[in-house]
Amino acid sequence: MKAVLVVGARPNFMKAAPLMREFGRRPGIEALLVHTGQHYDENMSKVFFDDLELPAPDIHLGVGSGSHAQQTARVMTAFEPVLEEQRPDVTIVVGDVNSTLACSVVSSKMHVPVAHVEAGLRSFDLRMPEEINRMVTDTLSRFCLTTCADADENLRREGVADERIFFVGNAMIDSLLFYLERAARSAVLGELGLVEGGYALVTLHRPSNVDDPAQLAGLIGVLGRLSERMPVLFPVHPRTRAVIDSANIALPPGEGVRLVDPLGYLDFLQAMRHSRIVVTDSGGIQEETTVLGIPCVTVRENTERPITIELGTNVLAGIDPPGVEAAIAGALDSEKRPHTVPPLWDGKAAGRIADVLERHLSK
Repeated sequence: MKAVLVVGARPNFMKAAPLMREFGRRPGIEALLVHTGQHYDENMSKVFFDDLELPAPDIHLGVGSGSHAQQTARVMTAFEPVLEEQRPDVTIVVGDVNSTLACSVVSSKMHVPVAHVEAGLRSFDLRMPEEINRMVTDTLSRFCLTTCADADENLRREGVADERIFFVGNAMIDSLLFYLERAARSAVLGELGLVEGGYALVTLHRPSNVDDPAQLAGLIGVLGRLSERMPVLFPVHPRTRAVIDSANIALPPGEGVRLVDPLGYLDFLQAMRHSRIVVTDSGGIQEETTVLGIPCVTVRENTERPITIELGTNVLAGIDPPGVEAAIAGALDSEKRPHTVPPLWDGKAAGRIADVLERHLSK
């Protein structure tokens, strides 16, 4: 079986690493890693490849940044010759970024089966570009590889046949569990002067939170008040940094809110596992904090990962700064929520994915 595995942005890399490791153990699978270059700088790409020990991409498309339409079109144009030359038995796409959508469309039109890792997640909010990417990719996928039971139900409601749905677990958690011990050797807390369990960790990058300077300024004000209780570590996404700089958003006085460049995977994992609370608008972090048992306040109106609220440690706060502040206070002042690790979030999803593909595609 010959597979092309596509990655484009940081969230993809954590899901691709266990797959490449698993494929490498199976002599019946030849896997080519294609990096579209959607995230392309040192902090957003290379350092994650290094930390996750991902092999150098077999093919790098180098599409770079641009509008959603521009980026999607560039990936499609660059990916088509790859399929023409390689003629794989399957294209594996992960997550919900533009690269995922683009390579699914090209593969489908060239009659190459698509396997979607993390299929079936839905926020039911079509204002999110990721929701459109998820829906179109799942419609085109021969193999919808899901992380949880509610994803299966979402797909069935949309008319996806049962023979296309495979509940395999969460490849993101494969990486989390595999690298925990290695992350423990990170010196990031000492370098930043942080004490285990004594600080908040923040990530914000979604357009609804950072593109409007007034909204972002309101959230930074919330972080300033949080910093009166504990230090706040804020690795700043390039998108967020650009708005802070261009709009001259005032930062809280003193060093209570620590703005730093994006962290590598191992450093971030170490910072997350020892934080008192995480405030984020990321999808994957909702899952990771659920497994680690860290309180998580999600700064969004909805989530495509409701299982992290039902079973895990996640609280959905909305994006209104007073509501976010109240959710943070509630999470800090209440007893630690009991949590359950969702079924099949056990570090073995990559093996189940490989089993599915070998069973259906091996010649």
